[in-house]
Amino acid sequence: MGISASLVLLPGDGVGPEIVDATKPVISAIQSAFGHAFATQELLIGGAAIDAYGIPFRAEDLEACKASDAVLLGAIGGPKWDDPNAKTRPELGLLALRKGMELFANLRPVSVMPALVNTSPVKAEIVTGVDMMIVRELTGGLYFGRPRRKWLERRGRAALDTLIYREYEVDRIVRLAFDLARGRRSKVASVDKANVIETSRLWRTIVNEIAAGYPDVEVEHVLVDAMTMRLIKGPAKFDVIVTENMFGDILTDEASVLAGSIGLLPSASIGKARGKDDLRWRGMFEPIHGSAPHMTGTGRANPTGTILSFALLLRLSLGLEAEAVAVERAVQETIEAGIRTPDIVEAGMTAVTTAAFGDEVASRIRL
Repeated sequence: MGISASLVLLPGDGVGPEIVDATKPVISAIQSAFGHAFATQELLIGGAAIDAYGIPFRAEDLEACKASDAVLLGAIGGPKWDDPNAKTRPELGLLALRKGMELFANLRPVSVMPALVNTSPVKAEIVTGVDMMIVRELTGGLYFGRPRRKWLERRGRAALDTLIYREYEVDRIVRLAFDLARGRRSKVASVDKANVIETSRLWRTIVNEIAAGYPDVEVEHVLVDAMTMRLIKGPAKFDVIVTENMFGDILTDEASVLAGSIGLLPSASIGKARGKDDLRWRGMFEPIHGSAPHMTGTGRANPTGTILSFALLLRLSLGLEAEAVAVERAVQETIEAGIRTPDIVEAGMTAVTTAAFGDEVASRIRL
């Protein structure tokens, strides 16, 4: 029996509208195949909202997102709004969305499809078998610390950002990582810079305290600079990686290279579960890449990350596991059939457009 759900679509900037449009046929195909009714509402965020309203995200649009069952985002930003002296920037809309919806955890699954092993810039024998989940803390750390300011002093310009973490912020993200590991291969790698930074020493202390309550989960501590090397030299060894906001921002982009294209990977930003016995989350789902302004309007953008983000939405926010698997299977079958966007096309294949790829995935949705 089908369900009813409300979804907010935030296409955003650059290729965002194109990759969200390419996902719409997949959304429709899931509704038809499984008998669901998804009410979708499309709103502005980022540069598009600045152009329309003068601000990157309106309060009333945030309320609409909070009232929905889940949010699917395209991309935010672009050179049009890159003036460092501008009063507001598109990215502030994304921060407001995360903060307003209390989305404290960013989940980024990184795996390499067997059909795409040879498209990765990393050797095939290294990326074969990669299947990790990177858990990034999302609402604390350097990006949200106060005070932050710029000033002029005798020797020139200066600027200040504050890196702060509180115990509850570390506790909740680390516990989530350990819980996720129990459903996977029971291994957690905690990434910090405890040899230098005080917040990292607090982070490591709390991880050790929590680990004592998970004797079935293997835990290791990895300094962030060492992790940048190990992600390339031996990525298949990792299961769940948990880290703070800025480190996670950097490491997840590095890890995306393993899959062969930054356009392939999805992400989920989630907060608290809906209830004690209801492990569905209201969340925001988006591909990990940016707005790719150089691709805007060319039909060359890869919508795979957005389509797979919709699969995460089905699984995590709506509790629809079979439907999520149907989307993931359709994506894999499309790619295995040699139907690919230019970033992952191989010799002897003909690249398809962003929209055509979405249509091909939708045509493969089945029970």
